[in-house]
Amino acid sequence: MKSLFLTRSSLLVPASLFAIVCSSDLRSNAADEDPRATNAKQENAPFRPEVGKFPPLERAHSYRGELIFVDHANRRGSIRVQGSGMFFRNDPHPFAMLPYGIVRYHGAPADLRDVPLGTVMHVHAFLPPDPKISAVPVLPVNSGKQDANHNRGAGIFPAENHVLLLEDEPSHCMREGLTWKLKEVEIKNNAGMISATREPKKGGASKVAEEKMTFDAATRVWRGRECLGIEDLITEGVWPTEGKKSLGGQGVWLGITWKPTPDGIFTRFHISDIWFDEAAMQRAAHNQNEVHKTFIHSRWMAAWIDHVEYGKFGRATVTATLFGGMDASLYADFQKGTSAMMNAVENTLKHTHGAYGPAHMASRGSILEVIKSSGEAPLGSSGIQIRFETDLIIEGIRPGRIVRVRPAIWPQAQVPREEYLNDGANTEERFPTPAIFPKY
Repeated sequence: MKSLFLTRSSLLVPASLFAIVCSSDLRSNAADEDPRATNAKQENAPFRPEVGKFPPLERAHSYRGELIFVDHANRRGSIRVQGSGMFFRNDPHPFAMLPYGIVRYHGAPADLRDVPLGTVMHVHAFLPPDPKISAVPVLPVNSGKQDANHNRGAGIFPAENHVLLLEDEPSHCMREGLTWKLKEVEIKNNAGMISATREPKKGGASKVAEEKMTFDAATRVWRGRECLGIEDLITEGVWPTEGKKSLGGQGVWLGITWKPTPDGIFTRFHISDIWFDEAAMQRAAHNQNEVHKTFIHSRWMAAWIDHVEYGKFGRATVTATLFGGMDASLYADFQKGTSAMMNAVENTLKHTHGAYGPAHMASRGSILEVIKSSGEAPLGSSGIQIRFETDLIIEGIRPGRIVRVRPAIWPQAQVPREEYLNDGANTEERFPTPAIFPKY
C-alpha cells in the first residue's frame, strides 16, 4: 500500500490530516481486495469446532500417516504423519478423537483398539475445541507449516489434531469412490514390488502418478471367501514365480502399512492386504461391523445433550442427539416407549458418576420420542434425537455435555477400570494424563 511508504515528516501535514489520509487509503485498499480471495482465506484458515455443532468435513485439515500408538480407553494415539521428507525420521504426532469422531476400518465402523499398529490412516481433523481440556498436547496454530528439519520437511506436526474422521485405505477409497489399479508386479522369493494408481472407480480422471509399494509372503490376499497367500497366486499362475508381469490395471482394494526399506527409499509404503473382488471386501466390512456392534452394546451409544426440561424432585426430560457412523441396527433399538439408561461421560467417552461401572449412578427412565431429521445429517451425527424422561437426573446430564445411552434390550455389562472415572465430579481426571506424550 502506498501510504506505508510515506512518513508524517515528509508530508508535513497535521496529525489529524495524516490519520485521515492513511485511514482513507487503507479503506480503499480493503475495498479493492477481491471478496473471493477473502472468502478463500477464511475457508483455508484452521477451524475450531464449537460446542453443540458438528463441524463440516470440508473444513477439516486432511493428512495421512502410520498409526504408531493407541490409548484406546481415552480415544487418542499417535500417527507418524507423511510429509515432504524422510518418513522414518518423523516423530509420532499425538491425536485425539472428537467425542463424535468416527473411526472406520475395512469399510466399517471401528474402535481404535480394532486397528493394528502400523496401519496407514487418513486423518481429517480440527484444532482442539477447548485447549484447556485437550487430552493431547496443544500445538501452535502454524506448527503444521514449520519445517521440522533433519530431512523431515514440513507438515508433520499439524495443529489440527482433534479428529472427526480416521479411516484406513479401503474405507477412504470406498467413501471417495476410488480403487487401486494394479499395473505391474515384480517378484522374487514371494516378495517384491507392485506399481499401482489410485483412481476413481468409474474412470474419467486425469492422469495420476503411479505409486510403487512393497509386498511379501505375509501379505494376505482375499478373493471371495478365500484367504490366500502370495504363493497361492504363483501356484495358480496368476503371478510369476520370478520377474515382472503386467497386471493390466486390475481394480482392487489395498490395505496399506509401512515397513523400513533397505534401499534408501524412505517413504515407500507396504501392502498388507489385497481384496480382489467386491465379495471379499464386503465380507471384511461385515466382520468388522459385527465386532463394532458388540462393542457398542457393552459400552452404550454416545450422544450429546441438546436440551433439558427440569421438573420437580429430580425429574427431567432430556433431548439428546445420537452420534453417527454406526450400523443402522444399533439406532433401530431406540424405540418410543422403551426403557433406557443414560450416564454422563467426559469428552473421551469415559463413563463418570460411579465406581461400579456405567449403570451404577446412571439415570433410568423411558424414551418418550425418537425424532429423525430430514435430509443428510452432518458427519458425526446420526440425525436422530431422542427425548428421554427420568425421575432422577444426575449432575453430568446438562446441555452441551456428552452422555452414553443404553436401551433396555442391550446387555448390562461392567466396563474395565481404565474406561471410567472414579470421581464423576472431576471431569479433568485422566488415565493417564497427556504427559505420556513425549515432547520432541
